[in-house]
Amino acid sequence: MRETPRSQGTASDPRPERPQPRPGRALAHTTGASGSGTPHRSDGRPPQTPRGARQTGPAGPLGTTPPVPRRPAFPRAALGALCALVFSLVTWQVAADGPLRSLDERIELRIVGHGPRSLTDLLADLGSREFALPVLAAAVWYTLRRDARTRRLEVLGAVLTMAAVPALVSPLKSLIDRQGPLTEVGGFYPSGHTATAMVAYCGAALLLAPYVGRRWAMPVAVVLSVATGIGLVLRGYHWPLDVIGSWCLGGLLLLVNSRCTRRSSSRTPTD
Repeated sequence: MRETPRSQGTASDPRPERPQPRPGRALAHTTGASGSGTPHRSDGRPPQTPRGARQTGPAGPLGTTPPVPRRPAFPRAALGALCALVFSLVTWQVAADGPLRSLDERIELRIVGHGPRSLTDLLADLGSREFALPVLAAAVWYTLRRDARTRRLEVLGAVLTMAAVPALVSPLKSLIDRQGPLTEVGGFYPSGHTATAMVAYCGAALLLAPYVGRRWAMPVAVVLSVATGIGLVLRGYHWPLDVIGSWCLGGLLLLVNSRCTRRSSSRTPTD
């Protein structure tokens, strides 16, 4: 009678061999196994790797990064609506000699002349064309020198926004004809110096932000714009509402420019 041969995996074997994979079965963590084409485990559980834990994307393959959601346009639209609302309210109160205008004049008469005159003169001069326009011109020149082909629409928008300031401020000055704090001459609302400073400095910050740092370019421009308005009020060149109305008008112009520039850039085909 013939004995049945013992298997090689008995305890008497000093060095048992490793189990050999059977053909047609997938190995654990093997890419491109038969029938699947994706990494998997032989026991059916998902592989313990970050790639295996990802969900399928819209197109189906594993590891697809989901699309990044766009930044909502609501805050910018809300800010533009707020600027337009405040500007309309201030303009109405100044033109109709409302209670805000009376309060505005009382405040101005109490604070006019305060502060060092040399400092307030300097702050007020920040809104002059001799100070503000060269800053914007330098930003335009530098942007065209760096990226004339890709950012020409932004440069054009900044120039047109600056040109819109006198085109809007001059008719309003003639129409409302508000008398100045320390003079009987009219035509002080809105403040042209304040609007010029805000559009020039903030427009330059928008152009230079990709090169000098987005974190401090716009804050510096806002500080310069606010300082200009403070200097004009303390020197008695404008009433506070003249400055507030110009801040709102300048902010609205900058927001419209930013919106139009973004739309035009997204429609322009790139090579």
